[in-house]
Amino acid sequence: MASEGMVCPHCGAPAEAEALLCVACHRPLSADRPPRPDDRPAEAVRSEPPPRSPTPRAAARRAPTANPFAQELARRLARLAQWEENVEPLGVELPHLPAWAEEAARVAPNPEPWAEVVRGIERIAQRRIVAAFEEWEKRTKGRLTRLEAYAVDSRLERDQIEDTLHAARSGDIAQALATYRQVDRVVAIKERHLDQAREELERVLSLLKDMQVLGIDPPQEPAETAEDLEAELRAGKLAPLKQQIRALRLQAVSRLKSHLPRYITEYGDYLVDERTHGIATELEAVELARGARDFFQGHAEEGLRRLRALQETHGVPTGRARASRAAR
Repeated sequence: MASEGMVCPHCGAPAEAEALLCVACHRPLSADRPPRPDDRPAEAVRSEPPPRSPTPRAAARRAPTANPFAQELARRLARLAQWEENVEPLGVELPHLPAWAEEAARVAPNPEPWAEVVRGIERIAQRRIVAAFEEWEKRTKGRLTRLEAYAVDSRLERDQIEDTLHAARSGDIAQALATYRQVDRVVAIKERHLDQAREELERVLSLLKDMQVLGIDPPQEPAETAEDLEAELRAGKLAPLKQQIRALRLQAVSRLKSHLPRYITEYGDYLVDERTHGIATELEAVELARGARDFFQGHAEEGLRRLRALQETHGVPTGRARASRAAR
C-alpha cells in the first residue's frame, strides 16, 4: 500500500515509502524530498485552468512605455536654444516653451498635441529670425555702399547676404547664421582698414594745418595735399596711401624738431612779458609746457593741437614782447 502523501515526482503516481523506483514510470524516487505543490497527478494538473495573462493596464503599471516624442522634443528644444544663442547679435527675441510644458510633453501619453505646439514655436521663431535677417540685410548693404564708394570690392559679400536670407527662409537657420557671421566679420575687417586709413589721413592733415597756424611752414600745402590723399583713398589704394602718409608725417616731424623749440621759447618769453605787466599767465604756461612735452615724447599731433589751442585762446606774441626780447 502506498504511503499517504508520497507520490512520484515525475509522473505523480502513488509510491511506497521505501520504494526506490516508480512502478508507473520506472524513474528513481527521492524519498528524502517532501512532496511539492507541483508533485500532483497529471490529471489534476491538466484539469486546472491555464494562468491568465496580465491585463494591459496592469502591464502598463509594471513597465511604462517610453514616450516616443521625448527624444524628438529634446532635439527640437536644443535647436531652439541654439538659435536663440546665435541670433543674439541680431537683437531678436525668440519664444520659449515653459518648463512645466516641457515636462508635460515628455510624459504625455499622447504627444502629438505637444508636438504641434513645439512646431508652432519653431515657426514663430523662424519668422522672427527671417525678419531680423532682413533688417540686417538693409544695414549691411548700407555699409557695403560706403565701402564701394572707396573702391572696396564687395560683390562676394552681397552674394552671401542673398544666400543667408535664402537659407533662413527655407528653414536652414544654422547655415544662415554661419554665413551671416562670415559676412559680418569680413565687412567689419574692411571697414576697420578703411577707417584706419581715414584716421591717419585726417591726423596728418591736422598736423600740417597746425604747423601753418603756428607759423611753421609745413612740407606740403595742406589744401592740395588733402585733395591728393583723398583721391588715393577714394580709389581704394590703401597701401600706397599709408606709405605716402607715413613719409609726409616724417617730413613734418623733422621740420618741427628744427623749428618748434624756437616757437616754444618765444611764446614762453611772451607769457613772461605779460606776467610782468600784471597779467596772470600761470595756466597758459602750464599748457605751453604740456604741448612741448607731448611733442618731444613722440605725440606730435597732440602736442601741436595743444599749442594751437593755446595760441587761439591767448593770442600771439605782441610787437612789444618781441622788442623786449630783442633788447635783452
